[in-house]
Amino acid sequence: MNPIRVLLVDDDPLVRAGLSFMMGGADDIEIVGEAADGSQVAPLIGELHPDVVLMDIRMPTMDGLAATEALRKRPDAPEVIVLTTFHADEQVLRALRAGAAGFVLKDTPPAEIVAAVRAVAAGEPVLSPTVTQQLITQVTGVNPQQGRRERALERLALLGEREREVAVAVGRGASNADIAAELFLSVATVKAHVSRVLTKLDLNNRVQIALLAHDAGLLDAE
Repeated sequence: MNPIRVLLVDDDPLVRAGLSFMMGGADDIEIVGEAADGSQVAPLIGELHPDVVLMDIRMPTMDGLAATEALRKRPDAPEVIVLTTFHADEQVLRALRAGAAGFVLKDTPPAEIVAAVRAVAAGEPVLSPTVTQQLITQVTGVNPQQGRRERALERLALLGEREREVAVAVGRGASNADIAAELFLSVATVKAHVSRVLTKLDLNNRVQIALLAHDAGLLDAE
């Protein structure tokens, strides 16, 4: 198998060196490049073609939020894991809304950061929708703004009844197997429904499904 290609983006060279060292021992991960600012990311993506970007939130010229938003608009966008020192941070939440696959704290044990890289490279989020909901609650309060709720409901109206049920279950943090058992479907059918939800709503991953379900108020009674 080809190794997972990783780009490190952090303005602190010691952080980059530490991340490079901790992942250097993994045979299935290759550090293909480093950047000290978000403004350097776009040209490096075209040159290095990483699978995963480890992105610091706070950088001087272009921060990780702006870089993530620009990056995830690309048709060939790699997955993004946000690096942060605070688990409840409005910028982290905005990065998730922009399409980041999740976030890890900078003091996360090395083995867990390596596992996070492997997970997002395999198309899995690195935090559960339940954790996402806790983040939303801590940063913005339990209830979404009314305008956001209405916009979320309008988008979810594009889904069929079964797709909507699957979206709500994803928002609760249920796995495909759990959703299959709950809705009396096969796991393959659940995966197909999730794929259609992502396509219809123009979303990147399950975390964004969870955010949209929360914004619509569909998890309030959960």
